Amino acid sequence: MEEKILTLHPEGKQGVNISKDKYDTIRKAILSILEEQEETLFKDLPAAVDRKLEASFDSSTTWYVTTVKLDQEARGLIVRIPKSNPQRLRLAVLISSSRV
Repeated sequence: MEEKILTLHPEGKQGVNISKDKYDTIRKAILSILEEQEETLFKDLPAAVDRKLEASFDSSTTWYVTTVKLDQEARGLIVRIPKSNPQRLRLAVLISSSRV
């Protein structure tokens, strides 16, 4: 049986149950991208994740990136840059790649 994780939402809305393997894959890619670039536009994140994963992900990258990004915001690892339009993201604190 596939292990699942219930994601969190930064506004307290209901999260979703997703595959822990897919969650971990997308989470590592997002955190790695933000560590390398310091900040990025949210709209550019799915394409950056696609490039990072080199087409090894077999599901909707955009949906998973959005879901995991919201979860990481709720957990305090990613923050939206205030008053940025379009939405910009950065790590809440710089983390070591070995912890990603």
